[in-house]
Amino acid sequence: MNFINPKTDFAFKKIFGSADSKDILISFLNAILYEAQPVIEDLEIIDPYLAPKIKGVKDTYLDVKAKISGSKTVIIEMQVLNVESFEKRILYNATKAYSVQLKSGENYNLLNPVIALTITDFQMFEHLETVISRFCIKEKNNLVDYLADELEFVFVELPKFDKTLAELETLTDKWIYFMKTARTLRSVPEELGNVPELRKAFTIANEANLEPDELEDLERREIFIQDQRGAITKATRIGIEQGLRQGIEQGIKQGNVTLIVRQLERRVGPLSPEIQTRIAQLSTQQLENLGEALLDFASVSDLTSWLQAHNNRQ
Repeated sequence: MNFINPKTDFAFKKIFGSADSKDILISFLNAILYEAQPVIEDLEIIDPYLAPKIKGVKDTYLDVKAKISGSKTVIIEMQVLNVESFEKRILYNATKAYSVQLKSGENYNLLNPVIALTITDFQMFEHLETVISRFCIKEKNNLVDYLADELEFVFVELPKFDKTLAELETLTDKWIYFMKTARTLRSVPEELGNVPELRKAFTIANEANLEPDELEDLERREIFIQDQRGAITKATRIGIEQGLRQGIEQGIKQGNVTLIVRQLERRVGPLSPEIQTRIAQLSTQQLENLGEALLDFASVSDLTSWLQAHNNRQ
């Protein structure tokens, strides 16, 4: 069997946001948000295609949006690429989902909590070791909660999850393992298949159960992701190469400065830190000119006069 990659937006929506995916989504959210406790007993999946598309970024819909127990709204997004201003987009989507609950003139007490759940295929918080991170609004100095239940941000960083199949212990482990590895599996592992909702998720993810147009759409999206990753890798390589060239050029210039200062001190005596700083600020061409001119210097005043004249030409 071949399974579609749940890390692509199409596959994620199909597995967790389809009309018959309610039990799958309940199990997944309880596992991620509530440590597998049955806090969510029922929910309403809202069509994710009604969510706004963010201009300038391809396929950045909210992947799944649902109303859960306690009148809370959960907005869920699977993000493969670490794009520009992604963190701000998460904040924008969460606050928008919170604010659009009210119509003009309605009371603020009608506002219900919003949870923004984001699963990433890259590390967002390198200083944190945990796979799942939770953020809320707090007072800056004393860390006192401010309406902590109203806006909550939950992140699952898949690259940080390194458990093997044999090491899976909790329902949370199993769902994260599914998200990270389903595309590479060729059968349903017994450790996952004994959970009905996970077994159903694998059934939906089975490529054999997809229509030809769905497979074509999925292939286009995976090609886009690979193209974007290639563009990022290329841009990074070019940046490193440019940095190396600049570093080499800077190193050569610094070596020239050191050599010229040493030659000057042999000829006219010790140089003050101020004069050495002025020499270091010269261009490469000016340093070459100074290297020739210093043969005619008899004193520090000759050097300062030369520096003054050439500083005026800059």
